[in-house]
Amino acid sequence: MLSPEKQLELIKEGASEIIEEEELFKKLKEGRPLRIKAGFDPTAPDLHLGHSVLLQKLRQFQQLGHEVYFVIGDFTATIGDPTGRSETRPPLTKEEVLENAKTYEHQVFKVLIPEKTNIVFNSTWLSTLGTEGIIRLAGQYTVARMLERDDFSKRFREGIPIHIHELLYPLLQGYDSVFLKADVELGGTDQKFNLLVGRDLQRAYGQEPQVCMTLPLLVGLDGIRKMSKSYGNYVGLAEEPEQMFGKLMSISDQLMWEYYLLLTDYTREDIEKLKRELHPMEAKKRLAHYVVARYHSKEQADRAKEFFEKTFSQREFPEDAPIIEVKKGYHQKAYEFLFELHIEPSKNSARRLIEGGGLKVNGRKVEDPNQEIEVLEELRLQVGKKRFYRIVPTEKT
Repeated sequence: MLSPEKQLELIKEGASEIIEEEELFKKLKEGRPLRIKAGFDPTAPDLHLGHSVLLQKLRQFQQLGHEVYFVIGDFTATIGDPTGRSETRPPLTKEEVLENAKTYEHQVFKVLIPEKTNIVFNSTWLSTLGTEGIIRLAGQYTVARMLERDDFSKRFREGIPIHIHELLYPLLQGYDSVFLKADVELGGTDQKFNLLVGRDLQRAYGQEPQVCMTLPLLVGLDGIRKMSKSYGNYVGLAEEPEQMFGKLMSISDQLMWEYYLLLTDYTREDIEKLKRELHPMEAKKRLAHYVVARYHSKEQADRAKEFFEKTFSQREFPEDAPIIEVKKGYHQKAYEFLFELHIEPSKNSARRLIEGGGLKVNGRKVEDPNQEIEVLEELRLQVGKKRFYRIVPTEKT
């Protein structure tokens, strides 16, 4: 194991909040493998990239020598996590939950180290609590504390029904931590309340309270809400490489950099360098290739990229665009380039076009009229929204 100081430094990377950091450091100094827990309700058959933010942190704990418990919430999924919900979730049948859970056992090992992972189902202990056990558990928390949750308090103020079984959800998730004697529980920032309930319940049951660690929520493909199976804005870990690649190429340029930060091993310094050096389209292709290679293979990522470029990128540029031949090595300022090749009627109109963002060369926007354009290989020009030209170098004089 690394020193407790170095472990803490690594663990803190990418975390939103640690409650309490001093307690985590104390546990690390004990020199024993900590019991690290994270729960996943199988409300749909796919784990997705939003889950991978947590999975990658779990893997880091594994690499540091700690013991990971991947909790499949087959019992709690029949209730449905009320976190962030403005209304009661529709219930799932036990059969639906078990069918979804089957896929989780396979998908989780796309990230986690199999021999260092304990996959457990919380029905193992929750289904044996019985009525008496549930009542005793409910007696550990007050309604007032439960209504401190933002989503519950908002629904209460607005007169939107809150069903009793929804109040049980945080208690059952918290009891998972009691049963497993968790040292640390991970969750998204929206899970903070649930994680703290686990901490309170461990105290009530005479255990040392777990450290709660929250991680950022990955925004979904729509660029608005968190990535969620319920919202349909997700990329599944088990999706076909071509589908995964295409979905990632659909995100906005701004969201792309957040994905780099949360889904890759690039440092902030690496990402800033990419921002300076790469056109957004190329940066997005690199991101998509990285993610597909991580969850499939490099060869499949290569094929997915090739498929995307043939199917989508080329569709944006007509192959029958007019060809303009120029001497290889011909170079000129962008505005003069357009004028001399008779693409624009005057140098002034060429300047205005470029300053208005109307010129793209090989998919990259040219923003400076004085930028040099050199023809060493075929260039694809888009002028405005509807004019396309292929500039082809020739050895002719």
